[in-house]
Amino acid sequence: MPLNDPNWGRGPRGQGPGGNQGPPDLDEMWRAFNRRLSGLFGRRGSGGNGGGPPPEMPSARAFGGGAGVLILLVLAVWLASGFYIVDASQRAIVLTFGKYSEQTGPGLRWRLPWPMQSSELVNVSQVRTLEVGYRNNVRTKVQRESLMLTDDENIVDLQFAVQYTVQDAKDFLFNTRNPDEIAMRTAESAMREVIGKSKMDGILYESREEIAIKARKLMQEILDRYGTGISVSSVTIQAAQPPEQVQAAFDDAVKANQDRARQVNEGQAYANDVIPRASGGAARLLQEAQGYKQRVIANAEGEASRFGNVLAEYAKAPAVTRERLYLDAMQQVLSSTSKIILDYKGSGNLLYLPLDKLMQRGGTATPSESDASQTPSPAAPTDTSPRSRDSLRSRDRGERP
Repeated sequence: MPLNDPNWGRGPRGQGPGGNQGPPDLDEMWRAFNRRLSGLFGRRGSGGNGGGPPPEMPSARAFGGGAGVLILLVLAVWLASGFYIVDASQRAIVLTFGKYSEQTGPGLRWRLPWPMQSSELVNVSQVRTLEVGYRNNVRTKVQRESLMLTDDENIVDLQFAVQYTVQDAKDFLFNTRNPDEIAMRTAESAMREVIGKSKMDGILYESREEIAIKARKLMQEILDRYGTGISVSSVTIQAAQPPEQVQAAFDDAVKANQDRARQVNEGQAYANDVIPRASGGAARLLQEAQGYKQRVIANAEGEASRFGNVLAEYAKAPAVTRERLYLDAMQQVLSSTSKIILDYKGSGNLLYLPLDKLMQRGGTATPSESDASQTPSPAAPTDTSPRSRDSLRSRDRGERP
């Protein structure tokens, strides 16, 4: 029995399906393959299921044409795999056999298909966040990262966050193996340097923003020196406090500093109240002394000038000048005493006139007419005749030694 017998291994021809099952028929398999291939390329098989003649073997020309179409189809699919889309927030890095070739922007792009070229997409607008000293929450501390030494030899527990974006996609891909780890270590190193040059009080209360700005600037300089292609957007200090082990002692020290500051402020307020008043009093005394000085000098100059004028008049009429000087001297002497002596010659009663009270109230040696008019007692009669005045002057001259 030949091997190409369709009933090989099946027993006699015409046996039903219940006969012995043998190996598959190779001719039938070939015919089935041809029918499928013809259906694929739009050709119909010439044989049927009946007892017609078996189909002929495909020619080499037909077989070559179908393979060419199949190859073209596969080639078209392979070339179409070189198309790729770049979003507006991305940049594409094209690699030729694993080596950098070019960087492309947003849009529909094409490159040579794999394995000749490949592309890597990098998101350059995404803001990446790093947490240094904590994870997810400031209460979840990482003391290995958060404990830092200050310039005044104190230890501060500092947690901060760093946000950065990709500035250069090529450097980001080829110059860094683990960008997040590099940015983390760079941020920690930069912050430790800035904290090491700052005081404890400034870190906790005064200059957090300034410290964050300095750390960001230093971190950017380090990343640019390494060529990482990373741009630091912001550095934010989340929390800064002393270590938990010395928190109570530090609170006491802070309270003492606050009390000292309060007392200093109170002393300064008292000084601001007392010093201006003392300065004003001193300035007033100086002004009064200056005024007294000028007044004394002016009086002395006036007296000297008056004496010079009197001397000139005395040279002209010595007797009259002596009498005038005598009268002025007696007026000055008698104006400072409360005793009054009247030399009155004439008839009539001498009425009491309270000249001492009038002098104290008026402040003059003899009461004026207005004072005399205000007193309830009547004024004493006074002789103002020329004869009485001449007799008074002659008696005064006689009594003068």
